Amino acid sequence: MTKHNFGAGPCILPKEVLKLASESIINFNEIDLSILEISHRSQDFINVIEKAKKLVIDLLNVPNNYSILFLQGGASLQFFMSALNLLKKDQTAGYINTGSWSKKALLEAKKIGNVEIIASSEEKGFSFIPRNINISDKISYVHFTSNNTIYGTQFHSYPKRSKNCFIVSDMSSDIFSKKINISDFDIIYAGAQKNIGPAGTTLVIINNEVLNINSNLPSMLDYSVHVDKSSMFNTPPVFSIYVSMLTLQWLKKMGGINKIEKINDNKSRILYDAIDESNYLKGYANKADRSKMNVTFTIENDNKKKKFDEMCQHKSIVGIKGHRSVGGYRASLYNALEIDSVNVLVDIIKSL
Repeated sequence: MTKHNFGAGPCILPKEVLKLASESIINFNEIDLSILEISHRSQDFINVIEKAKKLVIDLLNVPNNYSILFLQGGASLQFFMSALNLLKKDQTAGYINTGSWSKKALLEAKKIGNVEIIASSEEKGFSFIPRNINISDKISYVHFTSNNTIYGTQFHSYPKRSKNCFIVSDMSSDIFSKKINISDFDIIYAGAQKNIGPAGTTLVIINNEVLNINSNLPSMLDYSVHVDKSSMFNTPPVFSIYVSMLTLQWLKKMGGINKIEKINDNKSRILYDAIDESNYLKGYANKADRSKMNVTFTIENDNKKKKFDEMCQHKSIVGIKGHRSVGGYRASLYNALEIDSVNVLVDIIKSL
């Protein structure tokens, strides 16, 4: 029976990608070796990582003055690494606190230097995105999380970049889901396990102008080292990068960012309409700030909740429980989730 996977991450991958990836485990590129066995120095893998980088550039229209990296450690390492590379001891970084992940990022940055929370939605349970954010002249860079998976909020416009203030964004859960202007950012990082591929690699898109701001960094934590070594300073996560390449290839084949943005807009609209029209569901996030990737809601009627859970189980819906820190429900609508799965969930909502 088909599973309707609304998991927040690791999340659903396209069936076409899973098929190709599974075949590569037995025999990659007809070379009678598994993708898990080949050398990362071999031409076979160099072709993979170069193609993955080119797909990132093509899909997101990345300018020539940016570098593409596939690193390890997830977004959690980037919390520290981005601050280590950008924040000088006499400077202050500005963080926008909109949820658990941005909070973790600012705590890591505090280990490096001065950090100021320039805006926060914590006072209202991270249910909205702050507006009219004042960025003072003393701020050297601004960091924000573009989409908040736990609370279901999303930035629909971004802080403005200036010559004196860099922009850093954790886009782990909404990159490749909609159009963005790369030139508005200096560092974008994203764990793969949402819209890119399986866990194990992290995409970093970095403006070459911000390389070497800080010197004498540990080699593994220095962006310039990884740029110089083409993401292969140490053994890269070969399989994760390969599956990411396949996923980006799938996205380009189906029409790229313009196409997937329209699909994602439609999926989220259908589900939010069903929630708003229901007399027993309540959306968690402020309507203007709702995420198109992670739809969060609660059921306040215990009888309805029990019936809803039973029907979801009967219809093979998985991964819909809310994060353990907030409860409720969370339906993640990542790129590979098909509209048919959304319709199954909407039919349940309307039938109760």
